[in-house]
Amino acid sequence: MRLIMFATFAVIAALVSGVSRASAQFAVRGEVVHTMAGPAISDGVVVVTDGKIAAVGPADRVRVPAGYRVLTAKVVTPGLIDARATVGLTGILNQPQDQDQLESSSPIQPELRAIDAYNPLDPLVAWIRSFGVTSVHTGHAPGELSSGQTMLVKTTGRTVDAALVKHPIAVTADLTSGALKDGKSPGTRGKAVAMLRAELIKAGDYFGKRGDSDESKRPPRDLRLEALASALAGDVPLLVTADRAQDIASALRLAEEFGLRLLLDSAAESHLLLDEIKASGFPVLVHPLMARAMGDRENLSFTTPARLREAGIMIGLAGGFEGYVPKVRVVLFEAGIAASFGLSFEDTLRAITIDAARILGVADRIGSLEVGKDADVALYDGDPFEYTTHCVGVLIDGVLVSEETK
Repeated sequence: MRLIMFATFAVIAALVSGVSRASAQFAVRGEVVHTMAGPAISDGVVVVTDGKIAAVGPADRVRVPAGYRVLTAKVVTPGLIDARATVGLTGILNQPQDQDQLESSSPIQPELRAIDAYNPLDPLVAWIRSFGVTSVHTGHAPGELSSGQTMLVKTTGRTVDAALVKHPIAVTADLTSGALKDGKSPGTRGKAVAMLRAELIKAGDYFGKRGDSDESKRPPRDLRLEALASALAGDVPLLVTADRAQDIASALRLAEEFGLRLLLDSAAESHLLLDEIKASGFPVLVHPLMARAMGDRENLSFTTPARLREAGIMIGLAGGFEGYVPKVRVVLFEAGIAASFGLSFEDTLRAITIDAARILGVADRIGSLEVGKDADVALYDGDPFEYTTHCVGVLIDGVLVSEETK
């Protein structure tokens, strides 16, 4: 009986705690507030009500309702967005039981869904969140010709459904050397592109037959072809990982041939094809700038983000994937490198907030501090791109998920 009563009280306490945590209201005051929807606001306030942004403006014009908890910081920004990572599939232990980022049984597996592999409770998720990263575009890693579908999640929640913002974001393809196999297909770049083209043609045929008015003539469902058909139909973009200029050019040719929307991922040598990428209109999710300069990335440059922006190309910055530790990088630190090598403060912050949100098709909810948007807010005790600065608070959907100084 005592055990039953204790369990009952524990459940009630948990429910009450959950309600009070979810319904907490905040006013975030910063010496500088970067809304990404207009000029920075000196001595600004962001009012958070029921998980949404209720008001934004100078402190002398925005009324803070009675009873709201006031959080203060030197610099306030929208929650940061990692434009391409594997966190949640890549685990912190770097051991087989928490490494679900790549299935190597077949070179083409676009039917694999990030939503079915993501672990929101992995400590790596909380780790990147503690630096102000509130959303991440995550999914299967490069390493196969097509490794699966990606999604966007908040870096909170006990289940993937609680964290989910949008699924799918994209279908992946990999044209780097990492997708080539020794003694197996694809063994060369020519074979890799030919295999991908063949699958896209099959997907187009499948898509047409599935729409036949005569149900008896429709082929049985094929999850692989359905995923590729969604890219052919323009429902989702094809995210192509390519670093060498020749592989980026191959991706652009495929896009033109099949009428695809592309997200160019990693793109270490994109600075060699500025005119071609600009003409395509496709954005670039730039690799982690502190990635190892070897293999396909031997010609990477710290100045690539700045050169892409100068050319008028929209960019997002990525935490990316490493085959070995640290596995997942903190996109805030990568942004700091970009800001140190020619990318303006404004453009750097845009690349991990509003521009990343626009590239990923979620700017209606996140990426800027505007009335009605999700209350995802990061607080810093100085310039976010200085290594001596600390993240001193993080709000996700209006809930204070971190007060630990990082």
